[in-house]
Amino acid sequence: MSVHMTPVPRSAVVAYRDDGVLSRGMGALVAGQLPPLPPAIVGMFVTGVLLLVGVAGTDGPAVFAPAVVLLLTGPGSSHPHDGRLDWLVPPILRLTEYGFVASVGFAHDVPPVLVFTLLGAMAFHHYDLVYRLRQRVYPPSWLASAGLGWDGRMLLVALGGLAGQVTAAFALLSLYLWCLFAWESVTCWLAVPRSGMEAADLGAHD
Repeated sequence: MSVHMTPVPRSAVVAYRDDGVLSRGMGALVAGQLPPLPPAIVGMFVTGVLLLVGVAGTDGPAVFAPAVVLLLTGPGSSHPHDGRLDWLVPPILRLTEYGFVASVGFAHDVPPVLVFTLLGAMAFHHYDLVYRLRQRVYPPSWLASAGLGWDGRMLLVALGGLAGQVTAAFALLSLYLWCLFAWESVTCWLAVPRSGMEAADLGAHD
């Protein structure tokens, strides 16, 4: 199977967001007219409040955090992120996603090793994405959809909470993400010509 390199988008900040299908769809509705930073900050704040109010109960308000974040932050996905502080949006999304996943996992007595396994899969993907963009090797367009995006992963964890199957949701999601991200990363890097990597390194240091 051949691996085709995808050109790096005009704004690397947008790529760092790791938006899923739902978030990108909401962004298409506003056609880049919504600034991305204020909604991301509000979404993180609201998520924190919901987690503090009640994350342990399967019918508690915390299960609505993904929907709130998606409604607030999703429309900003189509913005070029060319503002002076728009680079803060991806770290805010990472903090919101990781914080939500960890809080739900520990509150529902998911084995710590399973919580960190899921967090590790997401962190591996995001680190790989950062390194790829530095090397001008962008992942294929289908990976963002297959990886579910920050929005899809949060929603699946929330659905696991609503169904009372948080541990099972963590286990299945961890297995799926590790297999997907590890397989795609290895095949992609093996397909990158060494000369292209060296040229990218030289360009990054110029």
